[in-house]
Amino acid sequence: MRNESVILHSDLNCYYASVEMNENPELRGKKIAVCGSTKNRHGIVLTASYPAKRCGVKTGMANWQAQQVCPDLIMVDPHYDLYLHYSKIVRSIYRRYANDIEPFGMDENWIAIHGCKDVATDGYNIAEEIRQTVKEETGLTVSIGVSFTKIFAKLGSDMKKPDAVTVVSRENYRDTAWKLPVSDLLYVGPATTRKLLKYNIHTIGDLANADPNLIFRNLGKNGAMLWNFANGTDYSPVMPQDYVSPIKTIGHGTTCVRDLDTNYEVWLVLLELAQDVGHRLRMHESTAKGVEIAVRDKDLGWYMWQMPLPYPTQSPFEIAQAGYALFRQQYMWEKPIRSLTIRGIKLISASASVQTDIFNDFNLREKRRKLDDAIDELRERFGYRAIFPACLKDGLPVAKDRCETVPMPSPMYR
Repeated sequence: MRNESVILHSDLNCYYASVEMNENPELRGKKIAVCGSTKNRHGIVLTASYPAKRCGVKTGMANWQAQQVCPDLIMVDPHYDLYLHYSKIVRSIYRRYANDIEPFGMDENWIAIHGCKDVATDGYNIAEEIRQTVKEETGLTVSIGVSFTKIFAKLGSDMKKPDAVTVVSRENYRDTAWKLPVSDLLYVGPATTRKLLKYNIHTIGDLANADPNLIFRNLGKNGAMLWNFANGTDYSPVMPQDYVSPIKTIGHGTTCVRDLDTNYEVWLVLLELAQDVGHRLRMHESTAKGVEIAVRDKDLGWYMWQMPLPYPTQSPFEIAQAGYALFRQQYMWEKPIRSLTIRGIKLISASASVQTDIFNDFNLREKRRKLDDAIDELRERFGYRAIFPACLKDGLPVAKDRCETVPMPSPMYR
């Protein structure tokens, strides 16, 4: 039998809650949930222990909803520094077995094991050894999927929890994976699920056996990607541990401390968020050729729009101005607004040539760029609030605490 690469997907169980229980043994076995701040309206469940989940507590549920379904729920504040610390320890264990380790957030990783003879034997045995080692050395449990593609490995880690290993091999994936709901497939969200249901595609097997031309016509290249996922014909590699994925967008969002009722309040929040977007564009020596905004209303309805920019920019003011124009054009104010996000999209190198024209004052734009660079330098030296637009001085409806930066899932196929 020829040697092949076996792909593992490791998923630390109830990660934030598990770390909290590890640090505070009095919480073990109890109904706990790690929750965002209710005061700053970030009050949702980030993760819950299994006893809490059995009572109906779910990730993304509002804190008050969680307390309704589980009155004796213990709510714990998040400690991101601890989660990052444990994440590094667990990843160091994985490095004993492989060089190619691709993070998918703090608690999930793909691991490529090269030179295995068989997924179901060699792959399973290595996964079992990793599972036991993580448990013994850190006190955390991990579920691991073992397969021949990243997608099926991810699917396997979700199939049996907690503290388990599941094999999805070339020989059994039709029996194992195809019977699962199509929504279990990575990147099949609610909107895509609804589209697939229109064509009587309910399971992963239904998608695998559908006419690929039909899927492509109705879902485009993403549909073709999902069809390959379902058929086990996606061979995207696990990236090496020092791989840095190219940045496709740079954005910043916030849940406001109170609902927004006026256009001016929206402008202030977008301008505040754009300060961070412009700073990070300069850090990455990139400019944005477009702007995207996302709006969530008070009833958690979600809207997203984007538009091209006439010229690539790093300017917080130009980004905010474009986002605000897009908002005024699209949002009908049927409900007050709970949260806003603004992103610079279609990024290119800041050193790329730009075609000028006679209709814009490029000398003025160059002066603004130098001003933005000077502001950025002052903030680096004296702190973020050392200098800012006067309109952002008082009454800004956003939380004063700036959230920690944590690793997010890589844009594997985007």
